[in-house]
Parts: sequence; C-alpha cells; structure tokens
Amino acid sequence: QVQLVESGGGLVQAGGSLRLSCAASGSIFSISVMGWFRQAPGKQRELVATITNGGRTNYADSVKGRFTISRDNAKNTVYLQMNSLKNEDTAAYYCNAGLDSRYWGQGTQVTVSS
Repeated sequence: QVQLVESGGGLVQAGGSLRLSCAASGSIFSISVMGWFRQAPGKQRELVATITNGGRTNYADSVKGRFTISRDNAKNTVYLQMNSLKNEDTAAYYCNAGLDSRYWGQGTQVTVSS
C-alpha cells in the first residue's frame, strides 16, 4: 500500500505562484513514476506532470514553461511549482504514485482568481 498526502493549495490571483507538496509513505520502493493530476468541476481528471526516479519529467502542453515537477527521494516527497497561474488552472490537484489508479492522495484545491 502507498499513502499520499498533498498540501499547498489555496487561493491565488492570476499571475501568481503556488507550490504543492505530496508526501508519500508505505510501499514506495517500487514506485518509479510520480505524477500530478488535476480535475476541474465538470471535467475529467487530466495529467499535469510526471517525474521518474531518475528525474525525467513530462508535462501537459497547457502547463509547459509554467509548472515544474520535482522530487526529493530522501524525503519521499514530490513537488509541483506552479508559476504564472491562470484562471483555467483552477482545479483540485491530486498526487499519484506509479500512474496506478489505486494510489491517489486526497487532493488539494487550487483556485486562481482574476
């Protein structure tokens, strides 16, 4: 089992920044890929960014150049630095382990105001 706890969401003005954190615990030794997803009201959950154990990253086109995913393996924590936030970034953000549908955090809300 893997447990994930997100933090760092909140209300921010357009153009502002937030940093999300995801603390992982449990059987994480086999998890090679960590990811952030988001879900806006009335929309499907979508992939935002992923990072491998080796640090290889991948981003959705909508966030490239604005968001940065990183991980601290010693702390079992994954981060999502979000800059130049837009209204359309408003969503609940979820951490995922291994791109496995069994392993989700509880989510953290990000609201971007005009």
